Amino acid sequence: MKISEKSCSLRDVLDIIGGKWSMPIIYMLSKGTMRFKELERSIEGINTRMLVKELKNMELNGILTRQVFATVPPTVEYTLTNKGEKLLPSIVSLHNWGQEFAS
Repeated sequence: MKISEKSCSLRDVLDIIGGKWSMPIIYMLSKGTMRFKELERSIEGINTRMLVKELKNMELNGILTRQVFATVPPTVEYTLTNKGEKLLPSIVSLHNWGQEFAS
């Protein structure tokens, strides 16, 4: 099977979820809405700057929504969109492949 650049959106997909932290973030949000600090604590090895960067990218691409509450300090919650939830089967498949072949 030959993949042409014109007809393939694989590069587009990798631009959206190809970051090192995107899939772990999506996986964690698959469990439900989470606050920023909850996400940061649940993903081992991620730093605040990278989490902010990945969350902004995924929000811009419609993978998740960001809701800010007017509290002091502000409370921010993240939730997967329908578009983001549709990535889960692919992420689970990649995880299973990794368990079998990358370990």
